[in-house]
Amino acid sequence: MQRFVFQRATTSDAALAATRAGDAQYIAGGTTLVDLMRLEVMTPATVVDITGLPLDQIEEGIAGGLKIGALARNATVAHHPLVAKRFPVLAEALLSGASPQLRNMATTGGNLLQRTRCTYFRDGVSSCNKRTPGSGCAALDGYNRMHAILGTSEHCIAAHPSDMCVALLALDAIIHVRGTGGARRLPISELHALPGKTPSIEHAIAPGELITHVELLATAFSTRSHYLKVRDRSEFAFALASAAVALELRGGVIGDSRIALGGVATKPWRAREAEQILAGKPPLASVFEQAAKAALAGAMPRRHNKFKVELAKRAIVRALEELTGGAR
Repeated sequence: MQRFVFQRATTSDAALAATRAGDAQYIAGGTTLVDLMRLEVMTPATVVDITGLPLDQIEEGIAGGLKIGALARNATVAHHPLVAKRFPVLAEALLSGASPQLRNMATTGGNLLQRTRCTYFRDGVSSCNKRTPGSGCAALDGYNRMHAILGTSEHCIAAHPSDMCVALLALDAIIHVRGTGGARRLPISELHALPGKTPSIEHAIAPGELITHVELLATAFSTRSHYLKVRDRSEFAFALASAAVALELRGGVIGDSRIALGGVATKPWRAREAEQILAGKPPLASVFEQAAKAALAGAMPRRHNKFKVELAKRAIVRALEELTGGAR
């Protein structure tokens, strides 16, 4: 690990001031940053501890919504009674991630900006456009079993690792950010960037900006929601494919719905084509299969991850079946 300056901030203003010098990173739980600093994949000159900021509250929002502070621990959010009751997909996603020890440390803000677990990105020596722009992508022709099949480019196929972000995408979460220019709000659908030609640009948060909280709005579909994760082992494993589904039923047919995918894309992936197929249809297995097929129509698998196409389809169908009481 390279040498760095460590500072503690007890106010948002102090945190923002500490990052104005340039090459700085905020740290809270540190479950991603510390690993990457040890590997020297990330080498910030300054690390600013923000755990003293009053940003860990979980509060009721407008009309049944919730406000989740950026420093709220993943375990706290997952076990909060209002999250479990009003936004079950979020509780389920958080409880499926990492291990109890890591969930006790990881924060909401850190999870939002979690970086890929691509081995070529983390090894520090392989070609990786995300780590070293212009160096190439070793995963394209390497061992790419865990890599993305949606949202990829010729410059990067690294899969996004977060379970929480997939659930938040299905809930239309709003991310609140504060910077030196003031506060702004960002739909989570606009937070994460596709790799395109610039894989090193991963999100829309500017250097020094601070995530303050996440806002969840009560919707017709938020309480009827579910997260299904398929992985190599039952604990402490990243998703091979996951599906966050939420929908409302009106008169025996599906009204508004959300389907988001994890483990298969370079960012949390909204399957809008699948949602369009579900609209106005009865909750039947045949309808779910059509929606799943539409969701994966644009998949571009590589040599070792072709299985993810069928796996993701089955995850969508199974999640919808579990949410609606079984296939018919």
